[in-house]
Amino acid sequence: MGILSGFRVLDCSIAMAGPFAAQRLGDLGADVIKVEPVTGEWQRHVSAGGAGGNKINVSFLSLNRNKRSLAVDLKSSEGKQVLLDLVKTADVFLQNYRPGVAKRLGVDYETLSKINPRLVYVSMSGYGEDGPYIDRPGQDLVLQGMSGAMLSAGRVDEAPTAAGQYLVDAITAYNAFEGALAALFHRERTGEGQLVQVNMLDAIATIQMQELSVFTIGNKPQTRSAEPHAHVYIRAPYGAFATSDGFIIVAFPKLKTLGEVIGEESFLSMEDEVDSWAKRDEIFAKTRERLKTRTSAEWLERMRAADIWCGPVYGYADLVEDAQIKHNGTFVEYDHPTEGRVKTPGFPIKFSSTPSTIDRGAPIVGQHTREVLKEAGYDDARIAGLEQAGAIAAGEL
Repeated sequence: MGILSGFRVLDCSIAMAGPFAAQRLGDLGADVIKVEPVTGEWQRHVSAGGAGGNKINVSFLSLNRNKRSLAVDLKSSEGKQVLLDLVKTADVFLQNYRPGVAKRLGVDYETLSKINPRLVYVSMSGYGEDGPYIDRPGQDLVLQGMSGAMLSAGRVDEAPTAAGQYLVDAITAYNAFEGALAALFHRERTGEGQLVQVNMLDAIATIQMQELSVFTIGNKPQTRSAEPHAHVYIRAPYGAFATSDGFIIVAFPKLKTLGEVIGEESFLSMEDEVDSWAKRDEIFAKTRERLKTRTSAEWLERMRAADIWCGPVYGYADLVEDAQIKHNGTFVEYDHPTEGRVKTPGFPIKFSSTPSTIDRGAPIVGQHTREVLKEAGYDDARIAGLEQAGAIAAGEL
C-alpha cells in the first residue's frame, strides 16, 4: 500500500514529460489509468535509440509502469462519455495536449471541474497556456536551446553541447508531479480541487535559480572562453579532464592544494577567488596537461587523499555496475508478461513505512479497458457495443 493508494489518476498525456509524471504518482501507489487512443499512445510507435521490444518498445516500457491502459477514441461522442464518467471518481486528471486541444475535445478544466469539483487538473505545455509561443512544439532539445544554459559551458568558438539527458522533459515531469501532490494536499485540507499549470520553458528557466540570479542580480556576464569550462560561473579548474587511460572530473579545488597534488608550482602562489577567475584558461590548460601523465585511478586516489572534489566519468555500463548504485538499489528488476526480465531505474525517494513497488509493468494497448469500465458500472453488453462501434479497444496479452 503506497502513500497514494486509493487515489485515481487519469493520464491523458503522451511522449515523456506527462507519462513520467504520472508514473511517479503510480510508483507511490496511485491507480493510474493511461487513457490512450485505440491505436496506442504516440510513444508506443517511436522508440529512443531504436530500442524495440516484443510488443512494447523500451521507451514506452520505461515511462508507463504501474499503470492500466484504457484505449478510447475521445473524438467520438461515446468515447468522450466514457472519459467523463471516469472523471466523476478521479482525483487527478493529467494532460499535455497542445494549448486549445483539451477545450476542443471537451476535456478542459472548466468542463471537468463542473463534473468533479474536487478534481486536481494538471495541464502541461511547452511554453504556457497562452502567449506568443503557444503554437510552437514543446520539444526537449528546442527548450534546452532556449534555456540559456547551453552557453554556460564549453569553448567560446565551439557549438554549444546539449545535456546528456532528456533534461527539460524530466524537470517538467517532476514539476507536474510536485504540483499534483501539493494540490492533493490542499484538497485534503479544504476539499477543493484546482487547476495546476506547468510548462517546459518555465521549468527549465526556474531550475536555474542560482545561475540566473548571478546574471540578473550579480550582473555577471555569461562569458565562455578558450577552454571548455563546465560552467562559466564556477571558478577554475572545473570540468572533465583526460587522463592517461580515461577521464575524471575536477571541481574547483583550492589551487595551492591542487598544485601540490599534480606538481604544478605556478598554482602555489595563486589566490583562489582572484586568479581562478582572472587566469581560468591558463589554470584549466595547465591542469589538463598535468593530468595526462597518470591514470584515472591514480589521480582519484591522490586527489581524494587531499580532499579535492573529484570523480570518475562513467558511461552507462560503468554506472549500472557501480558499487554505490548497487548498494542503494537504484535499479530494479522485474518480470514483464511480454518483455521478459527487465531492468530499469527504480525509485529516487525511499519511504520507511510505505515503500514504492512495481505492481505491474507497462500495459499493452487497451489491456485494462474492460476491467476499468466494469469498475465504472458498465455491463458486458454496453462494453461490447462500444467496442463494436470503435469507441474503445480492448487488448489481451
